[in-house]
Order: sequence, then C-alpha cells, then structure tokens
Amino acid sequence: MNPTQHASLDTRQHPAPPLRRLARVLVLLCLAALPLQALGEIRVSDDTGRELVLAQPAQRVVSLSPHLTEILFHIGAGDRLVGTVSFSDHPEAAAELPVVGSAGQLDLERILSLRPDLVLAWQSGNPPRQVARLEALGIPVYRNEPRRLEDLARTLERLSLVTDRQAAGRDQAIALRAGVEALQTRYAERPPVRLFYQIWDQPLMTINDAHLIGEVIDLCGGVNVFGSETALAPRVSREAVLAANPEVIVAGGSGEDNHGWLEDWRRWQGLTAVQRENLFFIPPSLIQRHTPRILEGAELLCQHLDEARARRSEVSP
Repeated sequence: MNPTQHASLDTRQHPAPPLRRLARVLVLLCLAALPLQALGEIRVSDDTGRELVLAQPAQRVVSLSPHLTEILFHIGAGDRLVGTVSFSDHPEAAAELPVVGSAGQLDLERILSLRPDLVLAWQSGNPPRQVARLEALGIPVYRNEPRRLEDLARTLERLSLVTDRQAAGRDQAIALRAGVEALQTRYAERPPVRLFYQIWDQPLMTINDAHLIGEVIDLCGGVNVFGSETALAPRVSREAVLAANPEVIVAGGSGEDNHGWLEDWRRWQGLTAVQRENLFFIPPSLIQRHTPRILEGAELLCQHLDEARARRSEVSP
C-alpha cells in the first residue's frame, strides 16, 4: 500500500478534523437561530377563520385600511408596505405610500400594478366583491376584523408572523394587554355612566356593544345607550338620542381637532349631557382606528367619564 492509499484510508477511519467539526456545529447553530417560517411555509388564521398560507414572509404588502397600515408600522414592518388607502396618515411615513383608492372603493388595477404578495383587508370596511376578486387572481388576503381588545393583540402577533417581525409584534401585544389590565383594575368599581358615542354626523351614527369601542366604553364603566342595537354601527335619529337622554355625549369629528359635532348638541338644552357640560371630544384616530393607540383613546374616555361622575355632586340636592 502506497502512502497515498494509506492517507485515504486514514481519513475515512478517523473522526473529522476539529476545524471541520466546528464548521458543522456552526452551521447547525445558524439553522437553529432562523425563525421557523424561514425553514418552511407560514400558516396563520385570519379573523374570519380562513387559513392564510405563505411560502415565506411577505415582502410586498398592500393595506386596505388606515388601521392596518398603522399596525404594520407599529410592529416595525412599515418597510414591507408598497401601497395603502386614503386617510392612512399615521405615522408620517404612511402618507408617502402609493394610494390604491379608499377603504370603500378600491382601485384593483393599481393594486395589481404594485405586485403584492399579501393584501391586508378590512372585513367590514372593504367591498367584499373587490376583495374576493383579488383572491381569485391568486393574491393571498388576510381579513382583519378586531371586535375585542384581545383580538387587536392577536392581530399584532399574527401580522408580525407573516412579515417576520415576531419580536416587535410580541412586545406590542404584551404592552397592549398590560394597558388593558391596568385600566380594568383602575375603573372596575366606578359607578356606571350612560353615554352616547357619535362616530358620524350625517347620517347620525353610533356603535353597539359588539364594536371594539363598545368594549372600551365598558372598560371605563360606561353604559352605551344604543349598545343593544343589532348593527355594528347603527344609524340613529336625533329624536332617539333625545329620548335616551344620555348623561354624556362623546364624539370624534370629521378631523382630528374638529369639535363641531358636539357644538350642535347644545341646541337641546334639555339633554342631561348638555346641562352638565358633559360633551367630550376624542380625536377619532385614537379610538375609532383599531391600533395600539386605542389605549390613549381609552385613557381619555375614562378620564371624561370620571369628570361626569364628579359633576353629579354639583347637581345633587
């Protein structure tokens, strides 16, 4: 046997040199550090129970609602957005994105031109036929419809999964749950306050108890005078509000600093809310847009209801 043959046999019969073994260990460690979805497809259920399957984390996302646009920025996935709808104005970077119509009227050609590998749809806010058309064209669609604050926390977690931003999504969800728990602890025993929450003026619209804002009202110790209505965002008449005679009226507005809707109620001096100066404004993006900033809106609402409770002593006989 010549030296060359001997060397070859020796290599097969003995363990790999230390440097080679080290290289193998390093490769295994790198693989272990990869997120699970990098090693296979991503599966997640949306808010309608549909299973969304992606071969890899989404790289080109189109959002069909301002709240979904904002959520992606919250979880650090704003760089994945290639398009959104009108009124997507928070944070400032969102306003620079290409616009694909409004939430209620989508420009399908514009969406397709952006070549999305994921579309985030608002179940109750987007036209169902247009969303279904996108799916029929082979575009993965995630439908979102948070009705409870816990649903919002899960949205943060799920969207962070499909965009490979799990750490940020987890942190945001933990912070939201902690904030909700803190408000529950602080306001659980406060006396109830009957209120009317106005989300639009013409037509006059409110929300029922199944709406996410309904849970915020309950969290603060409020009682929604139209909470038992069937529709999620029912239309109501001025006469119905006058008959309900709420102790508090809370409104957003057509802008972030437009108090005009509240001023209109001053015409009805017989309303308890008017008599006691319990007309409160909350910027709509803080409570009517379903994002982590809803905690800020909830804080404001809880404070306003405490103001109304304090004013009861001013009118006591």
